[in-house]
Amino acid sequence: MLNSRFPGLERIAEVMRRCLERGERIDIKGLGSFYRDLAGQYVFEAESRPRVFIAYASEDAEAAERLYQLLEGAGFAPWMDRHKLLPGQRWKQALRQAVDDSDYFVACFSSRSVNKRGGFQQELREALQCALEMPLGRTYLIPVRLDECAVPEEIQREVQYVDLFPNFRRGFERVEETIRRQEAARRGNLLPLAG
Repeated sequence: MLNSRFPGLERIAEVMRRCLERGERIDIKGLGSFYRDLAGQYVFEAESRPRVFIAYASEDAEAAERLYQLLEGAGFAPWMDRHKLLPGQRWKQALRQAVDDSDYFVACFSSRSVNKRGGFQQELREALQCALEMPLGRTYLIPVRLDECAVPEEIQREVQYVDLFPNFRRGFERVEETIRRQEAARRGNLLPLAG
């Protein structure tokens, strides 16, 4: 018996074992994958894609969705509430946890979001707190502008932003380059961005 406090756990383990014996791969989103290697051993491969939290005002959902798709297509693991929150989930707690767990925080600033009260501002404050705990020289907060708007002075003083307008793709390529360079630096393959 695996654990009497979680009676369904034995059933889950049995289903997983049968899938693995058939040569199937079991992906657990955000954690990694179980599979059977050539020697017949069960292997767990942890998720290694950089986790990127996307913060945006609801009025900017279309641009945030485009950013999500591009990040995913580039091989990153983006986190966006519309894709990750489940019905009935305590969203404030889930958002806070996702911000804390993310490797990068992309803040989407626009003329609609900079002065709007609510979730975007809360997520931004949480990210600023997380950034304070990062090693010096480590990129975490990546501000992007969706239109001609003023990035809050507190952020502008400390962090360079990138414009996703008038050429969204070119702006995204700068975000992608930042993450790739930072990841290479974390692996010891490249110097971090000058800063």
